[in-house]
Amino acid sequence: MSEKKKKKFKFPSAFTVLFIVLVLASILTYLVPAGSYDRLEYNKEENVFIRSGVDGEEEKLPATQDVLDKLKITVPLKSFVKEDIKKPVAIPGSYHKLDQQPQGFLKVARAPIDGVADSIGIIVFVLLLGGCIGVLNKTGTFDAGIAALSKLTKGKEFLMVAILSSIVALGGTTFGMAEETIAFYPILMPIFLASGFDAMVTIAAIYMGSSIGTMFSTTNAFSVVVASNAAGISFKEGMGVRIISLVLAQAISLWYIYRYSKKVKKDPSNSIIAEDMPRIKDQYLKDYDPDNVAPFNFRRIAMLVVFMLAFPIMIYGVMNLEWWFEEMSTLFLVVGILLIILSGLEEQDAVGSFLDGAADLVSVALIIGVARGINIILDDGMISDTMLYGASNIISGINGVLFSSVQMILFSFLGIFIPSSSGLATLSMPIIAPLADTVSLGRDVVVSAYNFGQGWMAIIAPTGLILATLEMVDVSYNKWIKFIAPLMGILLVLAIVMLGIQTVI
Repeated sequence: MSEKKKKKFKFPSAFTVLFIVLVLASILTYLVPAGSYDRLEYNKEENVFIRSGVDGEEEKLPATQDVLDKLKITVPLKSFVKEDIKKPVAIPGSYHKLDQQPQGFLKVARAPIDGVADSIGIIVFVLLLGGCIGVLNKTGTFDAGIAALSKLTKGKEFLMVAILSSIVALGGTTFGMAEETIAFYPILMPIFLASGFDAMVTIAAIYMGSSIGTMFSTTNAFSVVVASNAAGISFKEGMGVRIISLVLAQAISLWYIYRYSKKVKKDPSNSIIAEDMPRIKDQYLKDYDPDNVAPFNFRRIAMLVVFMLAFPIMIYGVMNLEWWFEEMSTLFLVVGILLIILSGLEEQDAVGSFLDGAADLVSVALIIGVARGINIILDDGMISDTMLYGASNIISGINGVLFSSVQMILFSFLGIFIPSSSGLATLSMPIIAPLADTVSLGRDVVVSAYNFGQGWMAIIAPTGLILATLEMVDVSYNKWIKFIAPLMGILLVLAIVMLGIQTVI
C-alpha cells in the first residue's frame, strides 16, 4: 500500500488574507475602547470654523487665530484659509470615550460591498486600464514593442530597472505616486520577463520605488506638506534630512534588487517565486517569441505612442490640475477608444478584446474594495482615535532620539488603522506635534517620524496597495514578505539613524 503524499501547505490567496484581516478588525472593535476627538473644519463659504462632535452636534466659531489658540490647535489660520488643510483636524484635549461600537457579523459581511462602492473611482480606473491592455495584446503591439526594446537594452538590462524605479521614486517623493503605479505592471512585466528577470524584480522595482519615494517624501502634498501644515511649520523644515534619506534608501533598494536579480539570473531556482514563474510567463509572454514577433510597424508604433502618452498626461494632471481617479479614468477611456480605432480590428473583435482585458483585472479591482472595507470597519468601530490617544500618551515625556524612534514605530502601527497618508497627518499632527515642544525638539522631527513610519508600514500593510499589486502579477503575500523582510530591516535602521541625526542638528 503506497503512502499518501502529504499535501503541501499553500499560503492563502489575497482575498482570504484580506477576509482574515477583516475579521481581526471586527474583533478589535469589541476589545479596544471606542472613543473620538472632536474635529474642527474650515467653511470657506461662510468664513467660519465648524466644531463637530461624534454625536453630530456642530458649533460655528469665528475663523480667527484666537479661536485656534484657545483650542490649542497650532495650525496657522492661513493654512485653513488657503485650503492647505482640507480635512477636519483633531482638537487636542477633546478625546472622550464612547459607548462601544462593535462591528458584528452583518457589518463584516457588508463591509466589502461598502468598500467596493467607496472605491469605485480606482476600480473603474483599473478596469479601463485593463481594457486598453487587452486591445494592445490582441494586436500584438506589446510583443513587437518588447522585442524592439530588448534589442536596445541588451547587456544593460539592470540599467533599465534602475532608471524606471528611480523615476517612480521621484514621482512618489514629489507628488505621492502610489495608486497610479498599478498601470505600470501590465506594461513593464512582459519587458522585464523578456529581459531575463523574474516577476519579483518587477514588483520590487515599481512598488519599492513608489514606497521609498513616499516614505521619504520631499514635496508630496498628500503627506509631508499636509503634515507640516497640520504641525504648524513649513514643509521645508527637515527637507535636507529627507532628501539625503531618499537618496540613500533608493540606492540601498537598487543594490538589494540587483543582488537578488544577479543571483536569479545565475540560477533561476534561486528565485523566491521559481515555482510560479512558468505560470507568470505563460500569462505575460504566452504568445511572445523573440524570433517570430509581429513587425513593429506604423500602426503598432502609433498605438504604443498613444498609450504611453497617457502616462505623462496623467502625471501632469495629478500634479497640476488636481486630477483624481475620475479624471484619470476618463483619460484611459479616451485612450481605449483611440486604440480601438487604430487597431484595425473588426468592431466586435476590438470591443471584445477591450472587455476581455478589463475582465482580467476584475480580481484586482475587488481586492481594492475589500481592503477599503477593513478601513470602514475600523472607522465605524470608532477605535482609530483611541489608538492615536494611546500613542500620544506613550510618547509624552520621552526625550531625544528615543522620542523620534518610538514615534516612528507608533506611526507605523497607526498606518495600519489609518492607511490614508493625508488622513493620518491631519488627525495626528495637531495632537502629537506639540509634544515635541515639551522635550525641546523641532516639530519637523515629528513630521519625519510620521512620514518614515507610515511609509515603512505601507510596504507590507494588507490595508494598503500591496495585495492589489501582488494580485496583478499573481504572487502570494508570504513570498513578498520573504523577499522584502531583509530590506525592510535595513530601511528601518536607516530611518531611525536619520531621525536621530535630525534630532541633534
